[in-house]
Amino acid sequence: MTSTLRLATRRSALATAQSGMVAEAVTRATGRPVELVEITTYGDTTQATGELMSQIGGTGVFVNALREALLAGEADFAVHSLKDLPTAEPAGLALAAVPEREDVRDVLVARDGHKLADLPHGARVGTGSTRRAAQLRLLRPDLEVVAVRGNVDTRVGFVASGRVDAVVLAYAGLNRLGRIGEATDFFDPAEFLPAPGQGALAIECRAQDAELIEILATLEHAPTRAAIAAERALLATLEAGCSAPVGGYALVGPEDGGELTLSGVVAEVVGPDHAGPPASVRAALSGPAAQAARIGAELATRLLAQGADALMGATRRTSA
Repeated sequence: MTSTLRLATRRSALATAQSGMVAEAVTRATGRPVELVEITTYGDTTQATGELMSQIGGTGVFVNALREALLAGEADFAVHSLKDLPTAEPAGLALAAVPEREDVRDVLVARDGHKLADLPHGARVGTGSTRRAAQLRLLRPDLEVVAVRGNVDTRVGFVASGRVDAVVLAYAGLNRLGRIGEATDFFDPAEFLPAPGQGALAIECRAQDAELIEILATLEHAPTRAAIAAERALLATLEAGCSAPVGGYALVGPEDGGELTLSGVVAEVVGPDHAGPPASVRAALSGPAAQAARIGAELATRLLAQGADALMGATRRTSA
């Protein structure tokens, strides 16, 4: 009888939906059954519902418990949202596969079907992301950006209850939950840059498990791997965690070994009393996809030369 593989996942509806997709893909490719092993992370249990992620531990709050389960032998592999993954390489673990990426865009879920441009002056828009907060203020400095946390149900519920007029979420998460029809506006990723790694999944396992690495490699999507390599090199060189006000998005040409274009933005984190849009720096760089990490590092260096370090302020080095 073919042995069952154990897949570590967070308990949230979105995490189990994503892990279920990967489990089905592994079974289709190999014939091996996959069992989900649900793990509770610090990011799932903290009561800091009104705080931004940078204030509750930043990078790794959704990842570390899954990694500990792998290293302890409680599971064979794990699925993470790649944007939550720290840029530092973990000892004893390997990023075995990066499947094809979902749509990278951020979306608005607003009352009465409003688009961002239609929201009234001073409307309250909820997000737990410094990146989204900063870019919202760049587009609409009149908005009141409110710090919110919670799963998709919770955040959409804030709109239904009237606590906020709208929330900003990832297209990928809503779509994987079958709820993309609730989005009322879609942000152009060229204007409203996603988080590095947004829409992509990371599949990790123990580095010494060569047979499993070979099995999981059947899910690899090379253009997505190149794109996220560039985006994560941008983040690493900026020495910024996933909670920093950094957007990064790489596009890879359709042909193998095609050109990669990486865009990046770093914006100032400002308080609710700040008048006008926050300061920001933005740049883009292109080159061969095979040099993705170099492109990311070079773009970060350019952004730092433009003053990105000062703009990131207190969120810099958040458990990078």
